[in-house]
Amino acid sequence: MKKFLAAAVIGAVSGVLVTTHYAAPIVAQEVERERTTYEQLDLFGDIFERIRSDYVSEVDEVELIESAITGMLTSLDPHSSYLPPEAFTDMREQTRGEFGGLGIEVTQENGFVKVVTPIDDTPAARAGIQPGDFITHVDGEPILGLALNDAVEMMRGPVGSDIVVTIVREGEEEPFDVTLTRDTITLTVVRSRNEGNTVYLRITTFNDKTYELLEEDMNEKVEDLGGIDSVDGFVIDLRNNPGGLLTQAIEVSDAFLEAGEIVSTRGRDPRDSDRYNATPGDLAQGKPVVVLINGGSASASEIVAGALKDHRRAIIVGTRSFGKGSVQTIMPLQGNGAMRLTTARYYTPSGRSIQNLGVAPDIIVEQRPRVEETEEEAAARQGRSEADLRGSISNDSLSEDELKLLEDELRLAEETADQRQDDYQLAYALDVIRGLNVLAPVGD
Repeated sequence: MKKFLAAAVIGAVSGVLVTTHYAAPIVAQEVERERTTYEQLDLFGDIFERIRSDYVSEVDEVELIESAITGMLTSLDPHSSYLPPEAFTDMREQTRGEFGGLGIEVTQENGFVKVVTPIDDTPAARAGIQPGDFITHVDGEPILGLALNDAVEMMRGPVGSDIVVTIVREGEEEPFDVTLTRDTITLTVVRSRNEGNTVYLRITTFNDKTYELLEEDMNEKVEDLGGIDSVDGFVIDLRNNPGGLLTQAIEVSDAFLEAGEIVSTRGRDPRDSDRYNATPGDLAQGKPVVVLINGGSASASEIVAGALKDHRRAIIVGTRSFGKGSVQTIMPLQGNGAMRLTTARYYTPSGRSIQNLGVAPDIIVEQRPRVEETEEEAAARQGRSEADLRGSISNDSLSEDELKLLEDELRLAEETADQRQDDYQLAYALDVIRGLNVLAPVGD
């Protein structure tokens, strides 16, 4: 027994020795890493002093430090950045829904400013700016290599003033100039209308009023149709929606889900990881839902599309979304500025990250350019029927109400056909809703 105890003690001591043997290099590495970090900070301070004292002309020390901070943050990823006081104020105004400018959501890629999406009914949208466009010059001045905030600042100016931006667009052989007139941008967060018996809901951004306005518009349009029993379904248009507040994306997703996970976030710090679940209640009351997305649908838009797709609550129609699967936290700093820092990635209910991949639609539908047709072409497309023949026998087997119903159905189909000229993707979504209702069992 004593031998056993001795062996146990020796084993324990050996274990401690082995642990210490391996821990020592780890501790040494940590000490070396900290020493190197402090040496680099000393180097930064030395360079700062040399610039301040020896540069060919006097420098603004505040701007010099802000530039260093900007460089540090932008080296991390395209979405981390420093927000000086003025930029921080502008960002909060955008979240509230009104600001001045051109009406484009931008990011930075390879030193160039890249358009994520133009905002509806803004100078950029009216001028034909498209998602994926690169802005290379502002009023003839190159912006390659500028920090994103500085490039955006160049595009600001008095309301009513003109600005010329140079655009590089895929498929165009040469860069081209676009003249825009700066304006006050007032965001209409939710637009809605009834397309036949389908409720169309256009969400342009996710600010602090999005869910509230969505619920109001849904209830109003359902009431206009005579109640939910008269509704065929809902189309949620998230095309060219650049995103916004995570909390609002969760609420909008929850509006159409009865239960289950909406989205999860995972960061290096466990405190930045969370899981958000739906609560009982479906504003659409089980009616079919189609979500429209495209390459300008980003961030919060992708959370909604991903959640409804994974739960098979909606059919996703359009083209692949932008692919921004990261979460930024706004951290106020001393001096009234702030830091936008990427702190987590988000994952759809299936556990998939959409970072750089986007949400793939269930049905890929490209937007078709409008093609004008002559009256002769329209007549040829419609063709001739039995009713056009002289002396054809009339149909007297239908009542007036039945005839009116058939005429209404034909009118809706013709309106959808006409709409394909203006918005092919929306027309397709409406067709999907009508098709689902045709296949619905009688009595549902």
